[in-house]
Amino acid sequence: MSYYINLSILSNNLNNQQKRAERRKLLSAEARRILSLCEGRPITEDNIAREAAGRPFFSNIDVQCRDTDFNISHSGDLTVVSLVKGKNLRTGCDVELVRPRLRAKEIAEGFFSAPEREYIESHGRFDEARFYRIWTLKECFLKLRGFSVLDMAGVPSFISGEGAYTFGSAGVSPVSFDLYELTGNGDEHYMLATAIEGIEEQPEIRWFSQDSLVCKSIAKINAAASPAETVRPKI
Repeated sequence: MSYYINLSILSNNLNNQQKRAERRKLLSAEARRILSLCEGRPITEDNIAREAAGRPFFSNIDVQCRDTDFNISHSGDLTVVSLVKGKNLRTGCDVELVRPRLRAKEIAEGFFSAPEREYIESHGRFDEARFYRIWTLKECFLKLRGFSVLDMAGVPSFISGEGAYTFGSAGVSPVSFDLYELTGNGDEHYMLATAIEGIEEQPEIRWFSQDSLVCKSIAKINAAASPAETVRPKI
């Protein structure tokens, strides 16, 4: 079994509004480059299919990739590909550039639990970094299960009433989340959440770009796959 978090940051910053579409193309191409290097063969757009909610998988299922599951996320100039090799294993990831977000408070009110909202505002103000911690974890869960952002309200709480990260009791099929904060020399600040379902395992982080960011572990959350009321979204 192998579990990897593969990262690459573009050296040419394309945050210009007019170049947003170009940046997305470059980030998507970088994800395919990473997959190609991981698989040891060219991976093109034709090799990647998507489920109804957008979750990617290899379209040409063969002996080489039958037991490979992966997930892709990108934000700002950063591309992330979580990848696991092993039978009946599944992975998810979400990365977000930490920046002021319109309607962040409204999003928290509509989709976060009361303990999560208290965690975000525990210092007497709305803490954007903490908001992105919860947001990336919830997005990661959705992408792990192949749901869409429209199902956000059904994602379980990652904060207990005591203020600690929690996710229910142990289950027959473990789900393990890792939360990271990534920073650079400039204004680069990202939150990254990754998950693996089927086994509790620590991922190996690998960089595929010349530049890299400092990656700091924030939390590890071991979750249960059942009962339904603690993990499975009520959709």
